[in-house]
Amino acid sequence: MLHTPSGGARSGTAATDGLMSIGAVLNALRDEFPDVTISKIRFLESEGLVEPRRTPSGYRKFGPGDVDRLAHVLRMQRDHYLPLKVIREHLDAMERGEAVQLPVVGRQRTGEEPLEPSERPTVARVGRAELLAAADIGEDDLAEWQSYGLIAPLEDGVYDASAVTVASLVAELGRFGIEPRHLRVMKAAADREAGLVDQVLAPLKRHRNPQTRAHAEARAKELAALTMRLHAALVQTALGVRLP
Repeated sequence: MLHTPSGGARSGTAATDGLMSIGAVLNALRDEFPDVTISKIRFLESEGLVEPRRTPSGYRKFGPGDVDRLAHVLRMQRDHYLPLKVIREHLDAMERGEAVQLPVVGRQRTGEEPLEPSERPTVARVGRAELLAAADIGEDDLAEWQSYGLIAPLEDGVYDASAVTVASLVAELGRFGIEPRHLRVMKAAADREAGLVDQVLAPLKRHRNPQTRAHAEARAKELAALTMRLHAALVQTALGVRLP
């Protein structure tokens, strides 16, 4: 069981010096985060969310605190839909010993509680400037990606926090020569998968009982995770590769 930075316990095979390679960290995290990859860990490092030590030959070495911090970051992304900037500020405040509470996110629910309007501000939405800064992209990049439907603003011009994740992944794929126009087929496939989930959950979403509608939202999250895992497995099978 991996805990937040305040916990300190973790699982995984550590080196004799108490430090772990990036592969060992991946294995330690996968029980709770089956979709995590080495590329994701490296990306979080590049964003300043974790700072592993380096051997003289340049290999990364992670301590127990690094693994706990990574788990906390992944958990905050998965459960609270927080952009990396907010997560970094939250972790920095914790390390300073400040008493901090996670911001309430508009889409964050357990599925067991009734739907009630929140009077507290949410961080499930990010402004245009914040999106550009968090994903480290320019205005031209964002305009192009929007033209292909990869990212779309909400009605009031701001963005869902998940747009930061999409933008970061599109930028990372671009470093491999995969252009945004090539990703339209992935967007179309995602829309079809979302349509299938919506079709399955439509009766629950239309229910007059607010608890039933909240249950539908929880099921949507669960089905989304399953479809993403299936999609990843199908891609791996088609390519004949096995991800680390």
